[in-house]
Amino acid sequence: MGLVHIEMFATLDLVGQAPGGPEEDPEGGFAFGGWQAPLMDEVSGAQVAAAYEGTDALLLGRRTYDIFAAFWPHQEGGQDDDIATLFNRIPKYVASRGRPDLSWAGSTQLGPDLPAAVREVRDRHEHIKVVGSLDLVQTLLRERLFDRLDLWLHPITLGTGKKVFDGGAVPANLTLLEPPAAGGRGTVFLRYGLAEGTPGTGDMAAPERGVARAG
Repeated sequence: MGLVHIEMFATLDLVGQAPGGPEEDPEGGFAFGGWQAPLMDEVSGAQVAAAYEGTDALLLGRRTYDIFAAFWPHQEGGQDDDIATLFNRIPKYVASRGRPDLSWAGSTQLGPDLPAAVREVRDRHEHIKVVGSLDLVQTLLRERLFDRLDLWLHPITLGTGKKVFDGGAVPANLTLLEPPAAGGRGTVFLRYGLAEGTPGTGDMAAPERGVARAG
């Protein structure tokens, strides 16, 4: 069975809407489209490029797919040639309730039973990347249909916009897979793996913790 990797860019208040540009996702009157651009640096760029190594399929929501399909087929030979070549070559699976235009080569619409369709994709590929696609991510979180979460936290707050964990997250444990890495502009890269079980609870005032209860 293959692995599903979620690649996610977020602010400190965990807004993940439209990091790439003003027109990416203006839903809800979102006024901060493109908030990631001023915070990108060579460190973050290298981290993102490395995250795609070994990818053999993309799993995308409808809006992200439309943005990618309009952009990446025209980028081979340019600055982002390696990513463009990869994205244009590998299969793309699209989650949509409508009838999207799937003219980008190698694109397939997933069936109406999304969890079952994602499981079928996992049976066909080894390393599946989910990029953006916040609505799709909510389903993957809810169904625990992911194996790794790559999260870039940027040093800004917006106070508005769609959240990374907005309505999809269920109680889950995650394991930090490698030490956090910070870029020169304050963005911190965190790589987590989904772990077994659900979060436990405890008492910080327990004697073995050496914490006195306030009051």
